[in-house]
Amino acid sequence: MVALFLLALVLMKRSPIGVFDSGYGGLTVLSAIRAQLPHYDFIYFGDNARAPYGNRSFDVVYEFTLEAVNFLFEQGCPLVILACNTASAKALRSIQQNDLPKISPTNRVLGVIRPSTEVLGELTHSKHVGILGTQGTIASNSYPIELAKFAPDIEVHQHACPMWVPLIENQQHEHPAGRQFILEDVQQLLSTNPSIDAILLACTHYPVLQQQLEELVGPNIKVIPQGPLVAEKLATYLKMHPEMDAQLSKNGDLSFYTSETPTVFNAKASHFFGEKVEAQHHSF
Repeated sequence: MVALFLLALVLMKRSPIGVFDSGYGGLTVLSAIRAQLPHYDFIYFGDNARAPYGNRSFDVVYEFTLEAVNFLFEQGCPLVILACNTASAKALRSIQQNDLPKISPTNRVLGVIRPSTEVLGELTHSKHVGILGTQGTIASNSYPIELAKFAPDIEVHQHACPMWVPLIENQQHEHPAGRQFILEDVQQLLSTNPSIDAILLACTHYPVLQQQLEELVGPNIKVIPQGPLVAEKLATYLKMHPEMDAQLSKNGDLSFYTSETPTVFNAKASHFFGEKVEAQHHSF
């Protein structure tokens, strides 16, 4: 009986992968990860009440991100993915180096910038890539710095698109005025160098614009979303770290939390996730 009870406790223990974003865009990453790892358990937390993070200072982004990471740790997540470029650029390194050794030495926090830059050099023939992101991500210069480690011969051309997240979240990106904002940003990026043949969408909201952007840039320029890149690298990471993989529960469960009113979150989230979402509320 004792053995059966202990077995039941093990089976009941839930150790999901945590996925965090300041808003809704991380749902595009979660969708790609679930497609790659369908049997794993996941918890998504969106800090939607305090979004967007893009124009906030490094200190504030770090503070908010650490709060989210701690919340996901408290939910039993031994591994957390920062599915937010701004958080990855402004907070990830500090959390990994300064906080994890003190708060949870065996847990891990990963971002979306390194998985993208590791393969970006393989996706361009001209050696000129464009980066579209939020003001915070572009100002951090994280992509040129990281890309230089893996493909030092690549020339990086960046452009900040501060209006895109609100346009997408308010579903105004298909309206004429919204389309004009998007067109002007794309034209400004491409005007920096005519040799750009690959554009990385360095904000997890932007895959919602995938078809629209492909129509704008034409067939000779690749438009690259981060979700599939992050999902593939995560699968590789778990194979290389079997001790972490062994900790993770694999029941196909999925939970959502938001700092926003859940009904508001649920209505918008399905637009990014591609299926119905029902979230619980959590605030700090």
